[in-house]
Amino acid sequence: MNKEILLRCTGVTKTYQKDGAGVEVLRGVDLAVTEGETLAILGTSGAGKSTLLHVLGTLEPPTKGEVLYYGQNVSQFSSDKVSRFRNREIGFVFQFHYLLQEFTALENVLMPALIAGEDREKYEERARSLLTEVGLGHRLTHRPAELSGGEQQRVALARALVMHPRLLLADEPTGNLDSANAQKVKDLFLQLSANRGVTIALVTHDEEIAKDFGRHLVMKDGIIADDRVGKV
Repeated sequence: MNKEILLRCTGVTKTYQKDGAGVEVLRGVDLAVTEGETLAILGTSGAGKSTLLHVLGTLEPPTKGEVLYYGQNVSQFSSDKVSRFRNREIGFVFQFHYLLQEFTALENVLMPALIAGEDREKYEERARSLLTEVGLGHRLTHRPAELSGGEQQRVALARALVMHPRLLLADEPTGNLDSANAQKVKDLFLQLSANRGVTIALVTHDEEIAKDFGRHLVMKDGIIADDRVGKV
């Protein structure tokens, strides 16, 4: 069965102003990602990996070019519309988990739904289910300070999925974890993609983390230098 192209970007550039001069971080990126893909984005520091992820995730607009979701040019959305779109369609996991320290694991996972004004009871059941799925069903009432680094990142992963996004973007999500916990978190990403059909794009410098992803993009100097099949 042919899968649809979920995300396409064409001619995407991103230029920042620094000391009165333009610094071009992305230099004409073309990319198409189909539904259900697991994509690892690799490259050295400064290659443009995180910037590309931010542009794909609508956290930053491209300077030039288009970012399309199912053919819709989200680059042209108003700020309010793009915020609503991002909250419902895209999940994010970063190197630092950004959990709210005063709230429990369950409340942290619920936060995107509460921000969207959704029914708390309905989404609380979904949040419980997700926390159980990532192995934290017994830690629902624990606050971040009571959780290990690996557990905190798993809470962040559950939070990213609570709105049932079609796309999950992760920026070095294992960067602050030891190798054992990094492998556990990576395995969870792939398991959740397989079980839920979520499309994943993950930035990492670690070939060991990337190796089980279905597609590898290698960035260099703001362009995609290599686009190859990963694990089949």
